[in-house]
This record gives sequence, structure tokens and C-alpha cells, in this order.
Amino acid sequence: MSTRSMNKTALLIAIAAMAAVVTASNFLVQFPLQARLGALNLADLLTWGAFTYPLAFLVTDLTNRHFGPAMARKVVYAGFVLAVGLSIWLATPRIAIASGSAFLIAQMLDVFIFNRLRKLAWWMPPLTSSVIGSLIDTLVFFSLAFSASFSFIGPNDAFAIGASPLFGVLSAKAPRWVSWALGDLSVKLLMALLLLAPYGALRKMIGRIIESRQVAVAAH
Repeated sequence: MSTRSMNKTALLIAIAAMAAVVTASNFLVQFPLQARLGALNLADLLTWGAFTYPLAFLVTDLTNRHFGPAMARKVVYAGFVLAVGLSIWLATPRIAIASGSAFLIAQMLDVFIFNRLRKLAWWMPPLTSSVIGSLIDTLVFFSLAFSASFSFIGPNDAFAIGASPLFGVLSAKAPRWVSWALGDLSVKLLMALLLLAPYGALRKMIGRIIESRQVAVAAH
């Protein structure tokens, strides 16, 4: 297999993986996490989609590590088209705009930061880029989707902008969507740490596959 053919195959695999992550996240976001943490009802803060979406950063970072930022950006563009398409189908135009904007901005920032840090310790680029990307993704999505300040892109969700105790239990009050955003961000940051282990394992495995392919090509 030539280098060009190998890169094309890798791109298709990465796009398929990103498609699976985005599709799963758009489906699982419909299901709240039915659990309690003391007085905190997690169903008021989280859906199962919060646990699958961070895998998008894993796909982007692995692509960036082995095939460079140009290919990683192609994977992001494919994911962006899918994210917007699924959101238009499954949700409102405002949610579609918020979802697509957050995905594109956060993932492109992830690609840029990862590439700038790629020469550091193996865990630094994915952790730093995923943490910063998650912060931006959460800020952009929840602000555009629910904040009253962005009502010009779609009607407000009265329940989302209604005042409620922060995190559902604290005395301080804020629009309900702020608690949703904080809960979502907490999971994303936790997942950024937990995904370092599979990132490290997949990084080595993919590296060995690429090296063996290169040796085979050189032998011919």
C-alpha cells in the first residue's frame, strides 16, 4: 500500500469514527443521567451524550498526531457537516447553529493547540487541547443555544433561562442553562483525563501499523 493510499484509508477511518461519535452524541443527548449524588439529581444536569462527545477530541488528536493538522482539519469539517445536519433533523435551527458553531470552533482550536504542543511530552498536547477545546465548546454551545442574549437566532427556551439554584442545590441562583453548562463541562474535563489512557495505547498501536506499512512499501 502506497503512502497516498494509506493516508486516504486513514482519512476515511477517521471520518467514520468522527461520524460515529457525533451520531451517538446527538442520540444520547436525549437521555438524562438517572442518578443522584447526595441531594443533587444528575438528571437535571447531564445526559449520556456528555460522556460520548469528548471522544471527538480523541479522534481529532490521534489524526493530528499521526497524519498532521491538514488531515485533522478535514476530519473536523466532515464532523461539522454531520453535526449541523443531525441537529437540524433532531432539534431546532437555534440548536443546530449552536451545535455546529461550537463543534467547529472547539475542534479547530484543538487542532491548532495540539499542533503547537506536539513536541512536548506525549500527554501534554491531547490534554491541553482537549481541556481548552472543551471550555470553548461548552461556552459557545450553551450561550448560543440558551442565553437570552442570543434570542435573535431563535426563540428562547423559557425553562432554560428560568432562574434556579446553581447546580440545582446551591443557594446562588442563575439561569438554569448555566447549571447544565457547568455539569456538561465537568464531565468533559473528567473525560479529557480518562481518555489519556486510550490515547496513549492507540497512539502506539497506530504508530506501529504506520511503521510496518512504511517498511513494506520500502521493501517493494
